[in-house]
Amino acid sequence: MTLTKGDMETNFEVRTLDAQISLDQYHQLPKNPIYVILDNLRSAFNVGSIFRACDSLRVSGLFLCGYTACPPHIKLAKTSLGTIDYVPWKKFAGTSEAVQFLKDRGIPVWAAETTSSSIPLGRAECPPEVGIVFGNEALGVGREVLDLCDKIVEIPTYGFKNSLNVAASCALVSFTVLEGIKAAHPAGVYAASLLAADTRG
Repeated sequence: MTLTKGDMETNFEVRTLDAQISLDQYHQLPKNPIYVILDNLRSAFNVGSIFRACDSLRVSGLFLCGYTACPPHIKLAKTSLGTIDYVPWKKFAGTSEAVQFLKDRGIPVWAAETTSSSIPLGRAECPPEVGIVFGNEALGVGREVLDLCDKIVEIPTYGFKNSLNVAASCALVSFTVLEGIKAAHPAGVYAASLLAADTRG
């Protein structure tokens, strides 16, 4: 393997190659049974980072709600690092509409939020397919959206702040839930996305 610029910084030989398949071939791959729902995020940089996480997770869909930035957007493109075309996404006028879209199709929806009734993430029993709502950086998940959700989970924290950056939270919660789904439902981890491969907006 040939070292590239940056590899010499740590003196380790790192794996730097992305998947060597075409975009069309990628969209034919089965998706993992997670839908990520963004409730009025204010930072396009955070949204771009979440696109990158969703690509790594190969989610079934990413829902951009309210004033959450959506493509095309220069700041979003910067932190997504070329993953926008690889993630099935859909724009919703409001988060409640996105939640109901999944619930109408029999998919439970969780909220990732710190509340008096939240369940620690590690104790939540994972269904075979799920949507997860992540809230605004300052305001969290809206009250009306929380009321629609089937479960509220939280990340245990041990420091001064009681929460993580929303992009970090999305990655941590989504990967944890995916591993929980695989453990609880090993025979049916992949799902057909409700969004067509060419669905954008």
